[in-house]
Amino acid sequence: MNRIFITGIGTGVGKTIVSACVTAALQADYWKPVQSGSEEGTDTQTVRSLVPEGITVCHQEAYVLKEPASPHLAARLEHVTIQTTEIIRQANQIQPVNRPLVIEGAGGLLVPLTDDVLTLDLIKDLHAGVIIAAQNYLGSINHSLLTAKVLQHAGVPVIGWIFGGDYHTNEEDVVRLSGYPMIGRIPFAQEVNRAFVQQQAQLLTAPLKALLA
Repeated sequence: MNRIFITGIGTGVGKTIVSACVTAALQADYWKPVQSGSEEGTDTQTVRSLVPEGITVCHQEAYVLKEPASPHLAARLEHVTIQTTEIIRQANQIQPVNRPLVIEGAGGLLVPLTDDVLTLDLIKDLHAGVIIAAQNYLGSINHSLLTAKVLQHAGVPVIGWIFGGDYHTNEEDVVRLSGYPMIGRIPFAQEVNRAFVQQQAQLLTAPLKALLA
């Protein structure tokens, strides 16, 4: 499975840090096809600053939108037309043969990219396997299991869960009830830098390669 899509159970659950760690663990390339809220900086810039230099290529986004909103709304406000066919074309163009591509989504599965296309639809069109990024908060079990059910219903292959932040036993319940394996967890850190990402990547490498074999 050479395309790995990182989705989250919601906004602000650590998708970008998970993406950086998975990218480093697999010595993969990274791509965020649609970025909104770009005036605060882009996730591509963040990942580029965190992954090992000289190994990963962080590809340019297909669409960059200033408004910090869902892609379909930001695009509407900025008079931009997002075309998922163009995203697929670029994915086919940028991905090297026999090298994984880590693709970071915007928000969760049911975030609209256009008036008619959801992030879930794009994942299916990309033929990507999914890693779900999750954190513990009040309501996170519901959000986690809803995400899992949507993926199951859509028939999308799921690689597993990566949890972030402080440990909670809810993680074990989510793994058990979803039926998807836990790949690992990324603890809270006062400073997230290249050394931290490399340390976490080393811990994720073995379980990721076993699940992707």
